[in-house]
Parts: sequence; structure tokens; C-alpha cells
Amino acid sequence: MKAQGNQTTNRAVDRIQKQLTEYACKLTYEALSPAAIHAAKIRVIDTLGALIGGFFAEPSQIVRELAASMPMPDGATVIGTRLKTTPDMAAYANATTARYVEMTDFYHWPGSAEGHPSDTVTPLLAAAEHARASGCELITGVVLGYEVYQRTSDNFRNPGFDHTNFACLGVATAAGKLLGLTPHQMSHCISMAAVANNTLRQARTGHLSMFKAAASGQAGRAGVFAALLARAGMEGPHLPFEGKAGWCDHVAKSRYALDKLGGGSEPYKILHSEIKQRPSVGNTISSILAAEKIAPVNIKNIKHITIELYKRAVDRVGSGDHPWNPESRETADHSAPYVVAATLMDGTVTPRSFNDAHLWNPDLRALLKKIEVVENPEFTAAYAKVPPEHRTRVTAVSNDGQQLVGESGGERELSAREKDARIEDKFRGLTEDVLGARRVGGILDKLWHLEDLANTEDIPRAFVLG
Repeated sequence: MKAQGNQTTNRAVDRIQKQLTEYACKLTYEALSPAAIHAAKIRVIDTLGALIGGFFAEPSQIVRELAASMPMPDGATVIGTRLKTTPDMAAYANATTARYVEMTDFYHWPGSAEGHPSDTVTPLLAAAEHARASGCELITGVVLGYEVYQRTSDNFRNPGFDHTNFACLGVATAAGKLLGLTPHQMSHCISMAAVANNTLRQARTGHLSMFKAAASGQAGRAGVFAALLARAGMEGPHLPFEGKAGWCDHVAKSRYALDKLGGGSEPYKILHSEIKQRPSVGNTISSILAAEKIAPVNIKNIKHITIELYKRAVDRVGSGDHPWNPESRETADHSAPYVVAATLMDGTVTPRSFNDAHLWNPDLRALLKKIEVVENPEFTAAYAKVPPEHRTRVTAVSNDGQQLVGESGGERELSAREKDARIEDKFRGLTEDVLGARRVGGILDKLWHLEDLANTEDIPRAFVLG
């Protein structure tokens, strides 16, 4: 994009690319609201806790072994180890590991394509570490990454592409800021992220594989790599969003403008993501909470179970063959029938609910055959409210005709928003077994005071295992 006067430059940059570039380059820590700053710290804590929770999983081990073959002393850390690799490979390893246990936050807003904006957090930490950025700079990057992710999700209309594409754009924009890109470089960074990296929804359709988590790593790596390329002088394609073969028409299936971005009187979008308290996909959590109201039960004494859900959940986690016949952890945590059966058997759902002993338990398998999932129109309407309500009713009928009913509903019941004690409890539950209570206390103190941190490379040092 060698500019030969303003006319050529203007033709080469489209509206969304320009809006994101200007917003990212102008955003400052001082402009952030106290609520947004606090929300960013919560999500850093929450995501790093989930990372430790998924550290020993097979996909996490695979990507760590690959990262070990790409050492880079001034790169970024594979969290949980002392290994430093390239910043983009660290982003891949850490984002994959954080997503595995299904305890990072999620986003739903009426009309949005949903997703997990926390997929941006560990890639941005990798970029921040590489750049020797401060805690304030990381907070600004996290708020920015969420803003780009969620505003993009709000305007996305193509069910054939995955929500990790929003993470790629969010990471690229915020990593570019952390790496100190000029506006010219930032524009190219955003263009390369948009054109070159678009994951298909097949990554989480039907029977799922371990790539479900790795798709988040791929998005994080691609976003950081776009920022590194731009810093090195690489130029991106012209008109990435609105060109003839651009992102809007062929990926998003939506021509849109980002007329609203956080700041001033407009709330930052990070305030609208929701923190999970159960290790399962967001559309199943209300089912777990409803089943907990009547659990545990003797599942051999159950004749029939009906799960009433909102339509989005029926479509995503309660239709097709795979929810009743999960063959992997990844499919099971995307199955409303499975999580209800596991909850009724054990009283709740934990990461252990998806191990082989549970997955292939003959009694649990028998119970799955007795479960039906139906849409409740009232619950569908409640899901379309602002803020949304995730409502579910589980009705279990025993062999002797006794009926047990558990119901959950309401945005605040599903979310841990604004409850710092619950955030700490969740973090401790995911980390204390491997890090110890004393170390975890010190880490929490550091992260709650992230704005005081002079260099973010202190964060991965605190998480070294062994």
C-alpha cells in the first residue's frame, strides 16, 4: 500500500479499518472507566485460572511440546513453564490451554453471534510480555480486545464461520497497540488479520475434537502474528472489509459501521461478558443450574426427563445425534442432555464430569436415552431481553410417578458479574491444588493490583509449575 498521494491512500483503506485504527491508537488507560478497569482485571484473573485448570490436558501438552521446538529468549512465556517461545506461539499455547476446561467467560447479546471474548486475554499477555508493557497498558489492551471482539460479534451474520474470528481481530488490534504500532502499521495489521484468518464453524459443529480449544489458540496466534508482521513493515491487502472480495460480504455477511465504540457515555463492551461458574459451554449452564435444584438423585430410578430451553440452546446443545451420544469431552460439554445427566448423578458438574469414567458410565448412558429437549417459547423470549435471561426447566419423572422440577433463570443467576469473592473462589478452586494456597494468594494480590505492575513479564513468572 505504497501511498502516491492521499487519493491512493484513501482508496486503499476502508471505513471499518479506519474506525478500528483510529480508536485503537487514541485509546488510553486514563480514558477507561473504573468499571472497565475492574472488569479487565477480573477477566485476567478468570482466564489465568482457567489456564491452570486446563494445563495438563492433552491438547495443552501437544501445543507446549510444539512451542518447545521454537525457543526465543526475548519472546513470551508458555504459562506454567519457564519456556519462552515466539510471541505468536506463546499466544497459541496459552489460549488453547485456557479454553480447554470451558471455564472462560462468554458473550451473548440479542442479535450477536456470541463467543468467548476471553480468548483475547492470554495472547495479549504474550504481546505485553514481549513488549515489556506495564499493567496499565495490558489493562488497556484487554479492554480494547474485548471492544473489538464484541462489537464485531454484534454485527456478524454468517453461521458458517466461527466466533474465534472475532478474537483474531481483537487480538490483532490490541496486540498492535501493545507493540506500539503507528497508525499506518495498525491499519495494515488489522487488514492482515481480517483477510488471512477465517475459521469455519465446523470447528464446533456435531461431534467435536480437541481442536475446539485449539481454534482459540489459532486465532490468538494469528492476531499476534499480524501485529508482528505489521511492525516489521509488511503491508496488508487493500479494502479488507468492504472490498469486492472483502470480509463484510463474504465472511460477516453484513455491511456495517462501528458507529458506537466504548468511551465517554458509551459503556465499554467488556462489561457485558459473563463469567462462568461451571465448566461447560455457556448455553448449557442454565441446564446445570436447573438440574442442581433437584440433584442428586438415584438415576436408575428415573423414567423420563424433559429439558425446556430457549431456542438458541436447543439448536446449539440439544439437537442432532451428538448430544445424546458424546464421544469426547469436547462434545459432552456441548450437550444439554449430558450435563443434566451428570448433574443428577453427582449433584453438579466439575471438570471431572467429563473424564472417561463419566463419559462411558453405562448408567449415565442409559439415562441419556430417557432425556428429551424441547423449546419453551417464554424462555426464548427471555433470552432476547437486555440483559438476556438464560432460563431452563428440568422435569424428572421417577419410575413410581413422582415428579421433580428444577428451574433456573435470569442473567444474574447465570453470571458471576460483580462478585469478586466468587471470582477468587473460582480461581482458587482451579489453581490451589497445583500452586498451593500461599502462592495463589500472592498471585491474586498482584492481579487485583495489576495497574501497579511496572512490567507484565512478572505475571507468567508467578505461574511456573514445579
